[in-house]
Amino acid sequence: MNKPGTAPAQGPDAPKPTPTLGATVSAQAAEVDPKGNQPIVPESEFDAAMPALSGDINAPLEPMPKDAATQGATPSTVTPVTATPVLGEALPPPATENPQLAQPLVPLSAFNTQPLETAAATKDRDLPEIRYETVVKGLDELKLADEFKGLSALREGKGKAANATQVAARGREDEALAVRLMKSLGYYDATAVSTIAQEKGADGQPGRLVATVTASPGRLYRLSSVTIDAQPTVPADLVRRNLPLKVGDPIEAARIQGAEANVSLQLPRNGYPFVKVGERDILLDDQSPTPTGAYTLPVDTGPRSTFGKLVSAGDPVFGLDHLNVFPRFKEGQLYDVQKTDDLRDALVATGLFSGVAVQPQRTGRPGPDGTEQVDLLVTQTKGPPRSLAGEVGYSTGQGFTAQGSWTHRNLFPPEGALIGTVIAGTQQQGLSGTFRRSNAGKRDRTFTAIASALHQNYDAFDAFTGTLSARWSYDSTPIWQKKFTYFYGGELVGSNERVYDFGRGDYRRRNFGIAAIPLQAMFDTSNDLLNPTKGYRLKLNLSPETAVSGGVRPYARTMVEVTGYYPVTQSIVIAGRARGGSIQGIDRDDLAPSRRYYGGGGGSVRGYGYQRLGPFDPNGNPVGGRSLNEFSIEARYRFGNFGIVPFVDAGNSYESSFPTASNLKFGAGIGGRLYTNFGPLRIDVATPLNKRPGDSRVALYISIGQAF
Repeated sequence: MNKPGTAPAQGPDAPKPTPTLGATVSAQAAEVDPKGNQPIVPESEFDAAMPALSGDINAPLEPMPKDAATQGATPSTVTPVTATPVLGEALPPPATENPQLAQPLVPLSAFNTQPLETAAATKDRDLPEIRYETVVKGLDELKLADEFKGLSALREGKGKAANATQVAARGREDEALAVRLMKSLGYYDATAVSTIAQEKGADGQPGRLVATVTASPGRLYRLSSVTIDAQPTVPADLVRRNLPLKVGDPIEAARIQGAEANVSLQLPRNGYPFVKVGERDILLDDQSPTPTGAYTLPVDTGPRSTFGKLVSAGDPVFGLDHLNVFPRFKEGQLYDVQKTDDLRDALVATGLFSGVAVQPQRTGRPGPDGTEQVDLLVTQTKGPPRSLAGEVGYSTGQGFTAQGSWTHRNLFPPEGALIGTVIAGTQQQGLSGTFRRSNAGKRDRTFTAIASALHQNYDAFDAFTGTLSARWSYDSTPIWQKKFTYFYGGELVGSNERVYDFGRGDYRRRNFGIAAIPLQAMFDTSNDLLNPTKGYRLKLNLSPETAVSGGVRPYARTMVEVTGYYPVTQSIVIAGRARGGSIQGIDRDDLAPSRRYYGGGGGSVRGYGYQRLGPFDPNGNPVGGRSLNEFSIEARYRFGNFGIVPFVDAGNSYESSFPTASNLKFGAGIGGRLYTNFGPLRIDVATPLNKRPGDSRVALYISIGQAF
């Protein structure tokens, strides 16, 4: 006999198993069993009753004899089987054929195509509606209540449903949501149950329907080990130190995904451009008193790499010679994906591509320190080189000004742009042509040559001016805001201007010739070029000049400006500005009026007319000065894409070569801001606080960008 739990005995002497109900009867079933029972059909008679089989397997089956049930069997051995009716139950009469089944089908043209009305067809009707209230328990302690509310099916229904079944279905969805959220924090034994209950009203009548989701987080699972399966790296702990997980940390989804993303981010910055982070494996142990999980992360680091060469593909905009102006790395330096991204951004900033991609390519070439050199494949797609731009502004004293420009950014490759500009306004009109070579032999270095003709008609002067200038510059752009920028160049100006001759006591026109070497240096720590909210800027301007009008008179124009931005809150920024200018080496009346300093206007002391701060002639028109000082403070309050800016300005211009703090003029007002993706639209309304005769009570300024 077999012992319990052991396999049954096998072999020829083993007892034969007893067939169960429905088992196929074998050849041994024809034998007389130990109890002496006779078989129903002996084996020999069974074989004789079978029809003869043909050797052709494709032959059709022969018809079965009418008395196949008894063919080959003797009357003594075949017992007919008859159905025994149930006591007291009569057999049902045979069913009669439905006469409609024998009728021909209805023609398609006469068929009724009106569909049956379904529940969806009645959704716009005034059907009875139930209201319910949602209650969530157990998620506040885990700080998941807000996230649950944002995803809840019950709350998405806004407390309305067609019936209780729909409420129950939403409750089951929220059960799964609650469990999913709790597991994301490491509660892998979490459960949730939703119930629907009808409260009783004060009068005993049925009250409101309440759907309650009760969450039970269970135990918190923590990491018992952190294992990294990766190739050796340099340094050896590169992967581990960039995977900020440690034993004892909760197995929280966001924490683990963030740690793995950090590996994918940091390794390409440290010489591994082809890193691949595999699928993590966490083996949970719920049997120990403290539930844990063993964490394993496979990482394919790829080869440690250094920069190789640039290679080009696609529709070339630049050849390799000009492409090699852009990289901020040298061949043989350790690979850093940030420098690859910087190269792509620099190419995008040219505005000459509709698409550009920069991707590392394995070469198999050995590099320094056992590395492999990788080439950067630059795939170029040409974009439209031409563009039109326009700008419209208004301010009290300057009137309306409209400016339009046409630009071909690559008329003289590489990056040789031609720009034509037209200025049309109530008080100034002009034309200019500009040649600009960007990234001229060196990245971010720009050469610009300008020829312009301009007419300006203001209270301070009426001037027809022609200018030829050239400069080299290192500038900030909206994509790259640099801490230090500069420009230097040369300028030739010829001007015919109206001046007030104090000796004659009348106006007359004079011709001025000016040669200048303008210089500027700027240090900028602000966080944005167009809309700064913190940091400061320091700008220094120096222009040694020579005036040719009845003799050669050298002099120097200087200007110093400091601006600062301090965020009081996320919505309020205090901005301030101080500016001072001086002209040395020439008398005011020998200086062209267009080269003098004036105060007042939208970029100066708001509330006063444009250029109307400073000395006046006997007719009440400003004549400008040789020095200037200005101070401004603003409180910039932003809400969404809108802002309100109260401000106070002060300043004046002086006949002396150095500014003083006396006789300051103050203006105050409030402005509105509309923040766009190309900078804020500014509308300022101001009034002079120490108003003089002839000053307007209100001044309006509309432009793009902050005042400073």
